[in-house]
Amino acid sequence: MLHDTNCITISSYKFIQLTIVIHIFSSTCKMSCSKIFSGDLPELTYEVIKYFKTDFSTLHSCILVNRLWCRLAIPLLWENPFSISTGNYNFIEIYLDNLNSDSKTKLSEYKINDYLSPSNTLFNYSKFIKYLNTVELIFSVDKWSFKTLKFGISHSNFIRMSLFKIFIENEIELHNLDIEIFSYYSYLDILELILQNTNFIQNIKNLNLYINNHNEDMVIKDHMIQIVNLQQNLKKILLDNSNFSLYQSLLLSGNSNCSNTLNTIIFYYIDFKYITNLDKIFDQLNVLESIHLAYCSSLNSIFTQHSIRPFKLKSLFLKWGQQYDESLELLLQKSGDYLENFCRYGYDFLSKRYLFDIIEYCKNIKFLDLHEIDNQIIYPILNLVENVKQNLNYLSINISIDNIKCSSIMLQNLGQILPSKLEYLNLCIPIKANDFEVFLKNVQDTFIKKLVIKNLQNQDILPYIKKYFMKRQKIKYLSIMTYEWTDLFNLEDEVKEFKLHDIKVRRHHDLFIDTYSQLTKNI
Repeated sequence: MLHDTNCITISSYKFIQLTIVIHIFSSTCKMSCSKIFSGDLPELTYEVIKYFKTDFSTLHSCILVNRLWCRLAIPLLWENPFSISTGNYNFIEIYLDNLNSDSKTKLSEYKINDYLSPSNTLFNYSKFIKYLNTVELIFSVDKWSFKTLKFGISHSNFIRMSLFKIFIENEIELHNLDIEIFSYYSYLDILELILQNTNFIQNIKNLNLYINNHNEDMVIKDHMIQIVNLQQNLKKILLDNSNFSLYQSLLLSGNSNCSNTLNTIIFYYIDFKYITNLDKIFDQLNVLESIHLAYCSSLNSIFTQHSIRPFKLKSLFLKWGQQYDESLELLLQKSGDYLENFCRYGYDFLSKRYLFDIIEYCKNIKFLDLHEIDNQIIYPILNLVENVKQNLNYLSINISIDNIKCSSIMLQNLGQILPSKLEYLNLCIPIKANDFEVFLKNVQDTFIKKLVIKNLQNQDILPYIKKYFMKRQKIKYLSIMTYEWTDLFNLEDEVKEFKLHDIKVRRHHDLFIDTYSQLTKNI
């Protein structure tokens, strides 16, 4: 439960972090820390608590400091509950407690009430939700139903629709709405409910639409178009091959609400060879700031439409087997200064060439995801990491299981060139224990918030993690998966030991950041 109070005290490490932040704010305002704790400065206190927005255990502890801290921390805990990967979905019961009388009667008819725990809530938690993803909501309801209800997921659709009705009736103010459509679920009821209550979606800032429906359901797609057209404050949109033609006419329309609000477009698996009027689309968007190209083809077609005004290319994700040609080189030359997210999958014959161009043109990369690194490009890769380390925040390195030599070179050199702080480091490589020790010795002064490791060599590296990281508190979240799919999270004694040193062990799939999540959630 998201307001669970089992965590009674703030750990010493977290308390030190809180005190440091409080000291910074209080020094600026020339006021004492005691005023913040006593509640005399609610605005300043909120800025302090907001620092731990994604640290749920600390937010739980903040609830118990006093009433003010509780009132400020609860909304942060409840703004995106369906995305929290704790395996505990009891918060759904708290939402159901807010159903109207007719819906509660249905709960009784379906005998769902028989399995609900009594709830005595202090807040209207449904009003706090800011981020909603249809897939996450559906999966969460199914998991809760399967675990809680004797009859499983037979009434999941009723529960899903009930939750949407609760959010609509409470007039929640969504920041982000992700509508992901998959053929094996029925979304028509949800879409129709949204369109019947248009105030629910008019002021969303970020709308992500993704259709993976092989049945080409035109009714669903028509509903999606209506949803886009209703937006009054749309800032971001994701376009892929399945929905681009539908949105093209909308974006070309001078009457579209998007013209003066849309500042970010993500092109996802688009073949530009078949796209027309791209220049006119860009010309209609008066405040367009950033373009993201993910696994797109025929990039040279972008430059055949000469009237397109310059744009800021923020993301470039190259798909498997994509050749480096003049169009890519031109992209890097024109937009390299803006590029923040780069991902490269698979082998190509001109790997060194694009790496040297990235090193030359792209100094501001924050998210770097590199797959299938081989011996020929290992040193250019290391040069690239060192070249962008002043801005680098997310780094993912993938080396195939049969390339031990490349992995050894990487581990022996990487630790020396990493920045002093990383939000995320993912190593999916074959790891030899002695090489890993060299890496940890070199990197032990770097703070890594999330360290994700998939060891393809299957040697025991846990003792080295404990030796070099555990007592230094240089990592916050840890995930280790072996080649045999043994997850550190399932080793209870090890998890408890790390917890004593304020390191939280998470499931590998919960901590791992894939490129689609980066596109839809972090951009």
